[in-house]
Amino acid sequence: MVTKAISTYSALDQFGRIRLSKNFFMRDFLYSEISNFYNIPNLPENPDLAIEAGKKLCEELLEPLNTTFGRISVRSAYRSATLNQFGNANKLNCASNEANFAHHIWDMPDSESGLMGATACICIPWFMDKFKLGADWRSLAYWVHDHLPYSELEFFDGKGMCSFNISWHENPKKNITSWMNPRVLLKDAKDIRGFKEWYIDFPTLVK
Repeated sequence: MVTKAISTYSALDQFGRIRLSKNFFMRDFLYSEISNFYNIPNLPENPDLAIEAGKKLCEELLEPLNTTFGRISVRSAYRSATLNQFGNANKLNCASNEANFAHHIWDMPDSESGLMGATACICIPWFMDKFKLGADWRSLAYWVHDHLPYSELEFFDGKGMCSFNISWHENPKKNITSWMNPRVLLKDAKDIRGFKEWYIDFPTLVK
């Protein structure tokens, strides 16, 4: 495990090669348009915590999606506190640092409980094609809810991509929100299950 902040190219190269799960490496989650355009490095202050939370996100959520639906596209994932603060201050679609601890800022625990978590914004091309043909975003939301141990989902139209934030957390909230209608789909839905009628034409979960 990495035990100190990344301060050299060699350390960053090594960090990016860390395998978080069968199909995902840390490098897959470091890309950021904000980082590239504004020349702000996207590097964790606590690499070990970022790795630990990232492994949970990948193993429990992203791998099952990738195996079941085919390749998923990661649009935005890990953000350093410095990068996220800049994005928030400049209205670049980043929530505040406090709101993003244990979300996009993987290497800091949340401010409420001190627990770890991680978020990635992803797109599933298989569903993107269905969405463009009129599929309801709720069908995918309910599939994830019935099959995976997510904490929060947040859906965006994203110019027809139906991208969404998917979050893993040590104490999952089971909340689903959207920038489409309805704004809140499920809240604190830990004991609510069984929406099969929404996704009868979806593939069976591959573990």
